[in-house]
Amino acid sequence: PISPAPSTPSLNQYQKMISFILMVNKQGQTRLSSYYEWMDMAERVALESEIIRKCLSRSELQCSFVEYRGFKVIYRRYASLFFIVGTKADIDVRKLSNSGSSSSSNGMRKMGDNQSPENYENELGLLEFIHTLVETMDRWAGSICELDIMYQLEHVHFLLDEMVMNGYVTETNKSNVLRPIDLIDRESKKNEGMFR
Repeated sequence: PISPAPSTPSLNQYQKMISFILMVNKQGQTRLSSYYEWMDMAERVALESEIIRKCLSRSELQCSFVEYRGFKVIYRRYASLFFIVGTKADIDVRKLSNSGSSSSSNGMRKMGDNQSPENYENELGLLEFIHTLVETMDRWAGSICELDIMYQLEHVHFLLDEMVMNGYVTETNKSNVLRPIDLIDRESKKNEGMFR
């Protein structure tokens, strides 16, 4: 008899590539936060403050990757801003903290009735994503600084949404990311000219 094909997990069983993105100044004030999985507001605030403190307290000689509270945190400092990306920690790390969970041979971890695949996110790939994000913002605003993010937060969110959708990096081409923003700017200038 022919054996049935192994069942493939549905798309919603896979974890998000990126759980959150933070842009923080040297004083630890969050200038932009974008979450790609639901988290209670009190939990967000606590997680942000702890991760920010952890990243700010590390020296420049230390590694830019930290595993903290079930997240793999990748950060990089550009001038006075820290760009922080969080993704789920590797399954091996979570196994140590959750010794009661069992793992099966197909790379899945059982958590009660739910199964979640291992996270094999490449830290260097996410570090390169941060660099591409900063380069794109530099091309858009000249040399990106904290004030650009504060005073043009809407544009920064739009730029980030062009690059990351639902926790997955969708676009890294700077020209493709900036084209819609240029169109919006052009149309807004056209409308300003009409009312003068």
